Amino acid sequence: MVGERPFDDELQRLREERLRQLEERFTGRRGGVIEVTDVTFGEALQKHSALVIDVWAEWCGPCRMVAPVIEDLAHDLAGRVTFGKCNVDENPLVASSFSITAIPTLLFFANGKLVDRVVGALPKEAIKARIMRAFGPG
Repeated sequence: MVGERPFDDELQRLREERLRQLEERFTGRRGGVIEVTDVTFGEALQKHSALVIDVWAEWCGPCRMVAPVIEDLAHDLAGRVTFGKCNVDENPLVASSFSITAIPTLLFFANGKLVDRVVGALPKEAIKARIMRAFGPG
């Protein structure tokens, strides 16, 4: 039926979020992805010396492919690198500030300075390699 897709997408998003919460509670895994907005962007840059921001949108298929990779890396690199998500539709200032014309886009910040950017859906190991290059191995 017409109009059911947004409901189905929202239901799936809620299921995934709840599953992530349960996994964290039962496995004790640290880490997680913070939400970055036009309002909180500056604070996030100041607070986190190694920050990767995933600029995405709900309607973006490749963004959905990257999302679980970002979640995994946030857990794997907890305490070393902070990961954030910024919805481009809800936060146009971040998108325009960095001339984002395609999503997903990953922005890498070291000590508040943009040091790298990745456009498109790359596999986990490729993203991890870019993170190691941007922030060092240890």
